[in-house]
Order: sequence, then C-alpha cells, then structure tokens
Amino acid sequence: MAKSRKKNKAVARNIAMERIEYLFTLAKEEFPASPNRSKRYVSLARKIGMRHRVSIPADLKRNFCRNCGSLLVPGSNSRTRLKNGYILMTCLECGSIKRYPFTASNEDLSSADPCHDPCD
Repeated sequence: MAKSRKKNKAVARNIAMERIEYLFTLAKEEFPASPNRSKRYVSLARKIGMRHRVSIPADLKRNFCRNCGSLLVPGSNSRTRLKNGYILMTCLECGSIKRYPFTASNEDLSSADPCHDPCD
C-alpha cells in the first residue's frame, strides 16, 4: 500500500510540473492581448506548485514577480539592468526589485569580442 501511494504522488507531481510549464507558456502567449489573464495563469501555476510541493524551475521563476504575481516581460512591464555583478529585474507594476548574481567567464568574453585576445 505504501509503494502505490508513493507512485501516485510521483505521478501527481509529474502531471503538476507539466501543467505548470503549460500555464507559463499560455501566460506568455496571452500577455500582449490580456495581461490580467496571464497574471491569473501565473497564480494558478504557483498554486499547483504549492499544492503538490513542486518547485518551479529557475528559468520560469525569473519570469514572474513574487510581490504582485504578474508575468515579467522586459520592455513592457519590467526593466532589466546589469549592475555590480547582478542582474536587476524591476517590476514596473509594483516596483519590486529582484537580484540575480551574474558572472561572465573569460571564455564567454573572448567568444563575444572578436578583437579580444587573452594572450596579450
């Protein structure tokens, strides 16, 4: 009986993860036409994650504001800046700021700049 309960929880968490990802894709598609509906999709995705104790992946977690719950779209309702080794994302609806550490390795810098020669 215990094994079937664990299996059922695992299946439920997999389904929850699929639905969370699907709701985020719907929110991104729906944002230009209806920002309120995309906000609702984000809140549903968060509730599903909390109910089934599934953490939202980091790439999706950066796409919404934890304060007001809106989907963050750079240039539309959020501002993104690089400052002192951090990525600053400011929600323009509520004004909250999220900071993510940012480090560029030497390989990334050398591939981005064709004039850069690390041997100089």
